[in-house]
Amino acid sequence: MSAAAGTFAAVFAALYVAHSVGDHWVQTSAQSAAKGRPGWPGRLADTRHVVTLTATKLAVLLPVAALLGLGLSVWGLLAGLAVDAVTHWWADRRTTLAKLCALTGKTEFYVLGTAAHPAHPVTADGTPAAHLGTGAYALDQSFHHLWLLVAALLITLF
Repeated sequence: MSAAAGTFAAVFAALYVAHSVGDHWVQTSAQSAAKGRPGWPGRLADTRHVVTLTATKLAVLLPVAALLGLGLSVWGLLAGLAVDAVTHWWADRRTTLAKLCALTGKTEFYVLGTAAHPAHPVTADGTPAAHLGTGAYALDQSFHHLWLLVAALLITLF
Protein backbone atom coordinates (compact mmCIF):
# COMPACT_ATOMS: atom_id res chain seq x y z
CA MET A 1 0.00 0.00 0.00
CA SER A 2 1.31 3.44 -0.85
CA ALA A 3 1.77 6.10 1.81
CA ALA A 4 -1.01 8.16 0.19
CA ALA A 5 -3.40 5.20 0.35
CA GLY A 6 -2.65 4.70 4.04
CA THR A 7 -3.10 8.40 4.73
CA PHE A 8 -6.37 8.42 2.81
CA ALA A 9 -7.66 5.42 4.78
CA ALA A 10 -6.79 7.02 8.11
CA VAL A 11 -8.26 10.41 7.11
CA PHE A 12 -11.46 8.85 5.79
CA ALA A 13 -11.91 6.71 8.91
CA ALA A 14 -11.40 9.72 11.18
CA LEU A 15 -13.81 11.87 9.15
CA TYR A 16 -16.41 9.09 9.05
CA VAL A 17 -16.37 8.61 12.81
CA ALA A 18 -16.34 12.36 13.45
CA HIS A 19 -19.24 12.81 11.03
CA SER A 20 -21.34 10.29 12.92
CA VAL A 21 -20.50 11.87 16.29
CA GLY A 22 -21.02 15.43 15.03
CA ASP A 23 -24.24 14.68 13.18
CA HIS A 24 -25.84 12.66 15.98
CA TRP A 25 -24.24 13.57 19.33
CA VAL A 26 -22.99 17.14 18.89
CA GLN A 27 -25.86 18.51 16.82
CA THR A 28 -28.53 19.90 19.13
CA SER A 29 -32.20 19.01 18.88
CA ALA A 30 -32.92 22.67 18.16
CA GLN A 31 -30.47 22.70 15.23
CA SER A 32 -31.93 19.48 13.87
CA ALA A 33 -35.49 20.77 14.11
CA ALA A 34 -34.78 24.21 12.64
CA LYS A 35 -32.10 23.68 9.96
CA GLY A 36 -34.64 22.81 7.27
CA ARG A 37 -36.96 25.72 7.97
CA PRO A 38 -37.31 28.41 5.33
CA GLY A 39 -35.47 31.70 5.49
CA TRP A 40 -32.80 32.94 7.83
CA PRO A 41 -33.85 30.97 10.91
CA GLY A 42 -33.25 27.73 9.01
CA ARG A 43 -30.05 28.94 7.38
CA LEU A 44 -28.61 30.07 10.72
CA ALA A 45 -29.55 26.82 12.48
CA ASP A 46 -27.94 24.87 9.63
CA THR A 47 -24.84 27.06 9.84
CA ARG A 48 -24.54 26.48 13.60
CA HIS A 49 -24.83 22.75 13.00
CA VAL A 50 -22.19 22.73 10.26
CA VAL A 51 -19.79 24.83 12.35
CA THR A 52 -20.00 22.39 15.27
CA LEU A 53 -19.83 19.41 12.88
CA THR A 54 -16.69 20.77 11.20
CA ALA A 55 -15.12 21.53 14.58
CA THR A 56 -15.84 17.93 15.61
CA LYS A 57 -14.18 16.63 12.44
CA LEU A 58 -11.13 18.77 13.09
CA ALA A 59 -11.01 17.72 16.76
CA VAL A 60 -10.97 14.06 15.73
CA LEU A 61 -8.77 14.34 12.64
CA LEU A 62 -5.90 16.42 14.08
CA PRO A 63 -4.99 14.02 16.91
CA VAL A 64 -5.27 11.05 14.53
CA ALA A 65 -2.95 12.80 12.06
CA ALA A 66 -0.50 13.71 14.82
CA LEU A 67 -0.46 10.24 16.37
CA LEU A 68 -0.02 8.53 13.00
CA GLY A 69 2.45 11.10 11.65
CA LEU A 70 0.30 11.80 8.60
CA GLY A 71 1.81 15.20 7.79
CA LEU A 72 -1.35 16.78 6.40
CA SER A 73 -1.11 20.21 4.82
CA VAL A 74 -3.09 23.21 5.97
CA TRP A 75 -4.30 23.73 2.37
CA GLY A 76 -5.51 20.15 2.13
CA LEU A 77 -7.35 20.45 5.44
CA LEU A 78 -8.94 23.75 4.42
CA ALA A 79 -9.98 22.44 0.98
CA GLY A 80 -11.35 19.14 2.25
CA LEU A 81 -13.21 20.53 5.24
CA ALA A 82 -14.61 23.43 3.19
CA VAL A 83 -16.01 21.11 0.52
CA ASP A 84 -17.45 18.87 3.20
CA ALA A 85 -18.99 21.80 5.12
CA VAL A 86 -20.56 23.42 2.04
CA THR A 87 -22.07 20.18 0.75
CA HIS A 88 -23.28 19.20 4.22
CA TRP A 89 -24.93 22.59 4.69
CA TRP A 90 -26.58 22.31 1.26
CA ALA A 91 -28.04 18.85 1.90
CA ASP A 92 -29.20 19.67 5.41
CA ARG A 93 -31.43 22.49 4.20
CA ARG A 94 -33.68 19.51 3.32
CA THR A 95 -35.58 21.07 0.42
CA THR A 96 -32.37 20.94 -1.63
CA LEU A 97 -31.89 17.21 -1.09
CA ALA A 98 -35.60 16.61 -1.70
CA LYS A 99 -35.29 18.43 -5.05
CA LEU A 100 -32.22 16.36 -5.97
CA CYS A 101 -34.22 13.23 -5.16
CA ALA A 102 -37.07 14.44 -7.37
CA LEU A 103 -34.65 15.10 -10.23
CA THR A 104 -33.11 11.64 -9.91
CA GLY A 105 -36.35 9.71 -9.48
CA LYS A 106 -35.77 8.96 -5.78
CA THR A 107 -38.81 10.70 -4.29
CA GLU A 108 -40.59 7.46 -3.38
CA PHE A 109 -37.51 6.28 -1.48
CA TYR A 110 -37.03 9.77 0.03
CA VAL A 111 -40.50 9.60 1.66
CA LEU A 112 -40.10 5.95 2.73
CA GLY A 113 -40.87 5.62 6.42
CA THR A 114 -43.11 8.67 6.51
CA ALA A 115 -46.86 9.07 6.23
CA ALA A 116 -46.27 10.53 2.74
CA HIS A 117 -45.16 7.12 1.42
CA PRO A 118 -47.96 5.10 -0.19
CA ALA A 119 -46.95 1.98 1.76
CA HIS A 120 -46.16 3.64 5.09
CA PRO A 121 -46.27 1.37 8.12
CA VAL A 122 -49.38 1.64 10.24
CA THR A 123 -50.52 0.38 13.61
CA ALA A 124 -53.50 -1.92 14.08
CA ASP A 125 -55.77 1.14 14.34
CA GLY A 126 -54.44 2.60 11.08
CA THR A 127 -52.28 5.41 12.45
CA PRO A 128 -48.65 5.81 11.30
CA ALA A 129 -46.40 3.35 13.11
CA ALA A 130 -43.10 4.21 14.76
CA HIS A 131 -40.03 2.80 13.02
CA LEU A 132 -36.30 3.27 12.69
CA GLY A 133 -35.11 5.60 9.96
CA THR A 134 -36.53 7.04 6.78
CA GLY A 135 -35.51 7.13 3.16
CA ALA A 136 -34.69 10.82 3.61
CA TYR A 137 -32.25 9.98 6.40
CA ALA A 138 -30.59 7.18 4.40
CA LEU A 139 -30.21 9.42 1.33
CA ASP A 140 -28.94 12.30 3.48
CA GLN A 141 -26.27 10.12 5.07
CA SER A 142 -25.17 8.52 1.80
CA PHE A 143 -24.85 12.00 0.26
CA HIS A 144 -22.66 13.06 3.19
CA HIS A 145 -20.55 9.89 2.90
CA LEU A 146 -19.85 10.62 -0.77
CA TRP A 147 -18.56 14.08 0.15
CA LEU A 148 -16.55 12.67 3.06
CA LEU A 149 -14.73 10.56 0.48
CA VAL A 150 -14.05 13.66 -1.66
CA ALA A 151 -12.90 15.58 1.44
CA ALA A 152 -10.55 12.76 2.44
CA LEU A 153 -9.05 12.74 -1.05
CA LEU A 154 -8.53 16.51 -0.99
CA ILE A 155 -7.00 16.39 2.49
CA THR A 156 -4.69 13.56 1.46
CA LEU A 157 -3.60 14.86 -1.93
CA PHE A 158 -3.07 18.58 -1.21
